[in-house]
Amino acid sequence: MESTLICVLLLLNTHINSGHCEDDDGVAKAVLTIHPNSSQIFSGESVTLRCVIQGGGVTDWKYTWRKIGHSDSSSKRNEHEVSAAKISDSGDYRCLGSHQQQDSKWSDAVRLTVTPLPKATLTVEPNPVFPGETVTLTCSVESDSIWNYQWYKDRNDNVVSQSGRHTITGDTLTINGSTVNEGPYWCQGERESRPTSSSISDPVTITVNALPVASVSVSSQGLLYSGETVSLQCVIPGYTDWRYYWYKNNQHLPDETSKVIDITVPITQTGQAGQYRCEGNRVSRPTSSLPSDPVTLTVKALPVASVSVSSQGLLYSGETVSLQCVIPGYTDWRYYWYKNNQHLPDETSKVIDITVPITQTGQAGQYRCEGNRVSRPTSSLPSDPVTLTVKALPVASVSVSSQGLLYSGETVSLQCVIPGYTDWRYYWYKNNQHLPDETSKVIDITVPITQTGQAGQYRCEGNRVSRPTSSLPSDPVTLTVKALPVASVSVSPQGLLYSGETVSLQCVIPGYTDWMYLWFRDNQQLPSQTSKSITFPITQTGQYRCEGKRRDHPQRSQPSDYVTLSVTAFPKATLTVKPNPVFPGETVTLTCSVESDSIWSYQWYKDWNYNVVSQSVRHTRTGDTLTISSVAESDQGLYWCQGEIQSRSISSIISNPVTITLNALPRASVSISPQFVLYPGDTVTLQCDISDYTDWTYYWFIDNQQLPSLTRKTITISLPDKAGQYRCVGMRRSRPQMSYYSSALPIIITALPKATLTVKPNPVFPGETVTLTCSVGSDSSWSYKWYKDRNYYVLPQSVSHTITGDNLTISSVAESDHGLYWCQGEIQYRSISSINSDPVTITLNALPMASVKIVTPQGLLYPGETVTLQCDISEYTDWTYRWFRNNEELLIKTRKTIAISLPDQAGQYQCVGMRRGRPQMSYYSSALPIIITALPKATLTVKPNPVFPGETVTLTCSVGSDSIWSYKWYKDRNDNVVSQSGYSNIGVSHISRAAESDQGQYWCEGNRVSRPTYSQPSNAITLTVKDSRPTATLSSDNQGIFTGDRVTLSCTVESPGWKFYWYRHRPDSTPVTTTSGYSYTLSRVSVSDGGQYWCRAGRGDPVYYTLYSDPVQINITERPVAVLTLQPNWTQIFIRETVTMRCDIQGGGDSDWNYRWYKNSQLFIPFNTKPEYRISPVYWSNSGSYTCEGVKGNKFSKTSDAVQLTVSDQPKAVLSIFPQWMNPGDSVMLSCEVDKTSTGWRFSWYRTVPYRAGLPSLSDKSYSLQPLSDNVTSEDSYTLIPAGPTPTGGYVCRAGRGDPVYDTLYSEPQILWSGDLQPSVSLTVNPNTTQHFTSTSLSLSCEEKGNSTGWTLMRYTERRVKSGCFSNWGSITGSTCTISYTYTGYSGVFWCESGSGEYSNAVNITVNDGDVILESPVHPVTEGDSVNLTCTFRHQGKNPNPKTDFYKDGTLIKNETTGEMTIPAVSKSDEGFYKCKSGEGESPESWVTVRVFPVVSPGSSTSVLVGVVVGLLVAGVLLVILLVLLVRYQNSKGSCFNRIFWPPQPQSTNQDPQQDQGSGYTHQQHGDANIYDTINSSDNNDNVEVFVYYVSDVTGASAAGPSHVTYVQIQLKKLDNKKKEKLADPAKDPVYSVVKTGKATAAAGPDVTYAEVDLKNKVKAKKKRAGAGSVDVTYAEVDLQRKAKAKKKRETPTPPETDSIYSLVKPYTVPGAAGPVDVTYVEVDLQKKVKTKKKRATPPEADSVYSQLKPRSCPGP
Repeated sequence: MESTLICVLLLLNTHINSGHCEDDDGVAKAVLTIHPNSSQIFSGESVTLRCVIQGGGVTDWKYTWRKIGHSDSSSKRNEHEVSAAKISDSGDYRCLGSHQQQDSKWSDAVRLTVTPLPKATLTVEPNPVFPGETVTLTCSVESDSIWNYQWYKDRNDNVVSQSGRHTITGDTLTINGSTVNEGPYWCQGERESRPTSSSISDPVTITVNALPVASVSVSSQGLLYSGETVSLQCVIPGYTDWRYYWYKNNQHLPDETSKVIDITVPITQTGQAGQYRCEGNRVSRPTSSLPSDPVTLTVKALPVASVSVSSQGLLYSGETVSLQCVIPGYTDWRYYWYKNNQHLPDETSKVIDITVPITQTGQAGQYRCEGNRVSRPTSSLPSDPVTLTVKALPVASVSVSSQGLLYSGETVSLQCVIPGYTDWRYYWYKNNQHLPDETSKVIDITVPITQTGQAGQYRCEGNRVSRPTSSLPSDPVTLTVKALPVASVSVSPQGLLYSGETVSLQCVIPGYTDWMYLWFRDNQQLPSQTSKSITFPITQTGQYRCEGKRRDHPQRSQPSDYVTLSVTAFPKATLTVKPNPVFPGETVTLTCSVESDSIWSYQWYKDWNYNVVSQSVRHTRTGDTLTISSVAESDQGLYWCQGEIQSRSISSIISNPVTITLNALPRASVSISPQFVLYPGDTVTLQCDISDYTDWTYYWFIDNQQLPSLTRKTITISLPDKAGQYRCVGMRRSRPQMSYYSSALPIIITALPKATLTVKPNPVFPGETVTLTCSVGSDSSWSYKWYKDRNYYVLPQSVSHTITGDNLTISSVAESDHGLYWCQGEIQYRSISSINSDPVTITLNALPMASVKIVTPQGLLYPGETVTLQCDISEYTDWTYRWFRNNEELLIKTRKTIAISLPDQAGQYQCVGMRRGRPQMSYYSSALPIIITALPKATLTVKPNPVFPGETVTLTCSVGSDSIWSYKWYKDRNDNVVSQSGYSNIGVSHISRAAESDQGQYWCEGNRVSRPTYSQPSNAITLTVKDSRPTATLSSDNQGIFTGDRVTLSCTVESPGWKFYWYRHRPDSTPVTTTSGYSYTLSRVSVSDGGQYWCRAGRGDPVYYTLYSDPVQINITERPVAVLTLQPNWTQIFIRETVTMRCDIQGGGDSDWNYRWYKNSQLFIPFNTKPEYRISPVYWSNSGSYTCEGVKGNKFSKTSDAVQLTVSDQPKAVLSIFPQWMNPGDSVMLSCEVDKTSTGWRFSWYRTVPYRAGLPSLSDKSYSLQPLSDNVTSEDSYTLIPAGPTPTGGYVCRAGRGDPVYDTLYSEPQILWSGDLQPSVSLTVNPNTTQHFTSTSLSLSCEEKGNSTGWTLMRYTERRVKSGCFSNWGSITGSTCTISYTYTGYSGVFWCESGSGEYSNAVNITVNDGDVILESPVHPVTEGDSVNLTCTFRHQGKNPNPKTDFYKDGTLIKNETTGEMTIPAVSKSDEGFYKCKSGEGESPESWVTVRVFPVVSPGSSTSVLVGVVVGLLVAGVLLVILLVLLVRYQNSKGSCFNRIFWPPQPQSTNQDPQQDQGSGYTHQQHGDANIYDTINSSDNNDNVEVFVYYVSDVTGASAAGPSHVTYVQIQLKKLDNKKKEKLADPAKDPVYSVVKTGKATAAAGPDVTYAEVDLKNKVKAKKKRAGAGSVDVTYAEVDLQRKAKAKKKRETPTPPETDSIYSLVKPYTVPGAAGPVDVTYVEVDLQKKVKTKKKRATPPEADSVYSQLKPRSCPGP
């Protein structure tokens, strides 16, 4: 009945569509469709092909089905069902209808594509697994993430559930590490959508392996000392990437993670130091090992260090003390120092120097030391701490001379005061910058004329040679400078001045009232104007300024700026109006100007020039403007203006009139588009229309509120939010700037209607048709939208969804059509939508679901078993069942349960139910995989294998991890059962004492009662039995071993599994150690570790041993030592010098070393084949501590001791001159000093000349440098012997050393001053005195005598600054420099200097701020002149005739009541320091220089007097020497005379003022140990004046004991009665006589007497040119007994013999002589009285003692 109904329906459907689907030729056509209409059909799903014949008018068709490539099939049904689709069902299908000889056309081909079910993939990580690990099983089905997963173990129906052991999360199954079991696992995916299940995965078996076992090996041999480090090695076989965990006394050591760890024993530890064990962890698997057995360490005590301190007595801040570390028992320590428990990494020597910080006082730290060695013990115990206590350094302070205010341009003196000592060298700083030129205790600071405010912070500090060597710096002193008052001119009245006005000028100078005012007009002083204010009528233009002067401090002001006064004609006012014409409401500004002057006020007029415009609400008068706001009609008309200065009653000419015109504004209006009823959501356009202009900016208003963002002509508004009343107005940049506002336009809104939805029928079953109808009122302009489940998901037109007008039809309702539905109306062209309808739910009832399960057996399925399957469907019982295997239907299987046999019928099974009532079918079940598990396989292990004769062999058989198996053993054949008892439940078998007969193949198998009942046999393993016992082989990884190296011994045996035993010295002794690994490491070896080593291996229980290895000899030698030297070995290196470091390896044998270099312990040259490292040039960055070591292959020497390289700034030479003031003929010593810690210098000497290119010059180019003769010397001194008058001049030196030569900076120029008047220019002083009061005037003039021009006055003060006559200290007029206001800072030396390098004489000026000065001559005075000394007082009027005392060289010489002292005829003896003293005070000292004109060189006729000289010498010497020596020699013993006669110097004479100054006198001054006699000869013919000086008891420098030496100086002044010319300077013509009074012995040294005879005669010296340094010498031999004249003979100069007396006669030398002088020696033998051989002598050697007295240096003449 039902099939008939279906046929009728199909027939009716065919009839309905026949008029539309029939071809044009009238032949019916078949149409083939596939159901479900899915793009993808999966294996096992059901597919229906439906064939519909369109046209033909027939209903009872017979259908032919064709699959392309296959045979056709026929059916009366129009559906062809493919149940449980397979891959092979894929293809192109067609159908054909047949009816009584009539066939329809074939349908178009329809492709069916069957996709295989995705297969699950199972991965297991990790696998195999180790005990304790966690295993993660991951199941994946393609890349889709919507799958759920099922897990199986051992059998594919044994589901693994969530539990404490098993955690299921998404696609992973995690098995807890402690519960992992071996066995096979599967997985399968399931989901709700198609396909609902995947194919089951292939099985994966999890295997559990055993963990490796750790063991600990100890490197240290012999005793272990406190503080030492021992290496422990954790050996874990099988892997290398372990992370190691160490334990001490069962406590974890978290910081120890290396395979080899160094355990440092506490420094106080002795006895047992702990039990250590290890275990391993890895990132890879196995992640851990089993722990090792513990190892116990035993410790011996270390030696104890102590600290000794070198410094005795007080330790000052900044000083250095030496500490020495003493450690008993060993000498090769490397020392470590600590301060306050902080390590000093740079201190590694036994003795260290500690420099105390300059600010440190009190305790300077606690120091201790300890030692390390390469050999053991490698360290000592630390010493007890030593505390250093520091005494504070003296503190410097700065005192300022200036009292009260300091003004710009003034000079102030700063004094550095440091208590406790006087020999400081001073260092000055300004604003923390060192002033290198300032080294005096007192410095003068001159403030620039433009300086105000702070002039700098000054501080000082001191350095000394002895301790303390430095002071602490002073606190800074801030100099604050007050500016000179500045004058200013004020003018009244201000502004333009008009002809005839009266002007007042006032000079304003702040701060003081007692000014005298100076006025200037056009730079011409107005002498009659001296008042503060001046008044005059203005008639012409002019520039005016003023300045002030006063008597007190400050004495002047800064001049004022110029003020220009100009006369101007009366101006005319100018009126401007903006804007004009004007629109209502605008603002108009009227501006009146009278030129550009701002002092005018203005008057305004309207309509008539007498109608004044007053200030009002709309009329605002401000300065030169009249503003009219909100202009109205009444504001039109004529306007004028006029300027006036009321205070001066001045008015301008009235302006021309200006007319203001008023224009009307345009009007705005609003229009709307479109015109209809407005709903919420509509959009409306409004337009603002304004006539007359187009450049409007439009402003819109809603309900009188402006819409700020809308400024266009048209605006669009959305409803309902923007409803309201709208107005607009226009604005423009040009005028008129706005329109009138438009009238208001109202916007009115109508509410939206709601849609109504009806659904018929409802609820519905799958396949039925549902109709939904929507309506919105009666308006036909609405169209409709349909929504499902969400009110924003619009249902589109489709095959199953048809939308027609207000209806939605859903055909063939499916599960996806279930849900909520809404509808909504819309007017599309207006974008208006109605309110959504209320939702309606369509309900769909579902089909039953089929499922397949295994009834029997449960668990894993094995080959040969039978499986029963059952199909379960709920809700109904009248089902017919259809079964599918691998998507192929089993046609004979229609029952609920079926039985299948394995392995042939394994696969994936599905079922589905069919029935006649509704529902007619169920859903297909998910596929159930039937998977066969292979039988487990037995695993056989044989250990050991191969085996040696007599060893025990263990065979182990296992089947997985299950212990319920019994085992059977086979050898060589599968019928040769090893065990007689057959099966056994023991899985282990032993072969004891293996022999050759035990060789062969072995295998095993398992059996049990439960499923599976048997296993597969294991693979066969061949057991090999060796023919002999194995021998261990021992090798070493290191040859040529040094102390401290690490040596590894390797013991190899041909098979695995051994434990190793290590022996030293004898193989039959107790093993040194036992290791589980094949290696044994000796760490940090010493010489005692050398010797012979053996090894052997053992394994098994009982232990089976190998034979002993052959011995290996380990030879250990002391590690070579690197020695680093610095070349050149200077204590101080300067920047840009060249330095070479050399690394020598001592004790290293051959020379094939390479080298590594370290700086500050950091490697910077890792490989160098040469032992030298050269730095050229060096810089500060090269400073540091350098070490080196030798490298030979993998061998290293000991690191060298550190060499400290300190690179200093380029040094600057320091030049000193002695004496700095020189007399004519004096020699001058130049001394050049470089840093005292540096050596190896050669010195260059220069004289300063004006700067010129091509010559070396100073850095500031102030001078060029002219090298002196013999410019470069190895000595640090240079002697100048001027030939002729000596001018003032500058000298410079510098030093150089090394190759290439490295030069210091040039020294600062030092000036050698001479008071001698020069031929080209002389310097005169007015007043002509050396001393001057402060606050007085002083003039210095360079008076030219020749044609030289360009002279400049220079000065040199204690501040060491040379400068000209500049405005900061004087004013210059012509060649005269005038200092109008002196102060103490002007004290110094002055001279004139030309551009060509010439110098004048120098003058010493002293400015005294006391009340007394001594007026004395500025220039040297000539012998015989009269000299006046005047004592002058600052306040002379108070006491016009004070009592005055005059002093010379500190000794009172005269008392005067007039204040003056006169020396009528001055002589050389009057030269010295003079000062005066009275009740008013004491003057400074001044030096008075007396010049003695030199003797004119005698004529050539005097050369014949050489014989006379010799005769005179013989007579004089015999007479005087014999008398003096016999009388004075014994009397003079015991006296010490250290100053013999020296040519007259400024300090050489120190006479008593009452002493007779005649020609002869005798003076014995025993207090100074000087004995000198003056003897006047009675022979008037000879006129010889003899001065005799004695010295006795002088200790010889070279003798072993003290020598008795007597020096006799005889000065013979022969006076010529004929010519009264002055004699030569005795300094240049001495006669020396060496008298040997007795034979010298080696023990006592020589007893020598020297006599100097100075013959002043007129004999011209014989001139002869000789080699460098040679002189012509004449010897005279005198036999005192026979009184015979000796022969003269010239010989080569040789040293004087010990029994000779030499007298050196040096006659007067002509100044500037080109060659050497003739010298005569007289030899007198007093002891033997026999004639001796004459020899030419060189100057006396080391056994001759000469003493010269250097005069005291003075600042000037």
